[in-house]
Amino acid sequence: MLQCVEIEPQVTATAVVIWLHGLGSNGHDFEALLPELKLLADAPVRFVFPHSPSISVTVNGGVVMPAWYDIFEMGVDHKLNTEQLLKSANQVTALIRREMARGIYADRIALVGFSQGGAVAYQAALSFPHALASLLVLSTYFPTFNSIKYASANRAIPIQIMHGNYDAVVLPVMGEAARDNLIAAGFTPIWSTYQMGHQICQSQIKDIAIWLTTSLAIVS
Repeated sequence: MLQCVEIEPQVTATAVVIWLHGLGSNGHDFEALLPELKLLADAPVRFVFPHSPSISVTVNGGVVMPAWYDIFEMGVDHKLNTEQLLKSANQVTALIRREMARGIYADRIALVGFSQGGAVAYQAALSFPHALASLLVLSTYFPTFNSIKYASANRAIPIQIMHGNYDAVVLPVMGEAARDNLIAAGFTPIWSTYQMGHQICQSQIKDIAIWLTTSLAIVS
């Protein structure tokens, strides 16, 4: 089981957000954003921020760092270790099942992923055999769209894609390709862009709060 930062609500949790960080970061990365979401203190949402393992990353000179999978080459093709990505997705699936075992219904669990974490979230959410609340992907791409076995239970999952217009790490065209591949597969993702690079901006944080509030039916 992945090690995680877990932020419990002041009341009994009835919903969960599992939020995956990007390359070189860890589960604490987005923890600092929680106050900026401005959810009410009694919102019954548990936030789970997993730590990825630390592995050698080829594009960074083989340096060992937190990563969900190895990247061999950057750019539009973004060559990567698919086996490691699938392993990470399976570990996220195990976290979802753990939350279900703790009494949270699958349709009250939302997945969020930034960059590498978003690629893993695509795979984990869309192949999960029980309907989830929603999928939110940030500044990312969908490298397993050709191989994924979509679960019928999540054919109607709400999907929000957010991307920076000036992203030089995961190019906007890569986010657009993910959107188009989802549409071709029968999904109806929402696509939003922001005047930013490979990052999170203030206006986006407001939209993230609205998305989570709506998809989890919570009050903010």
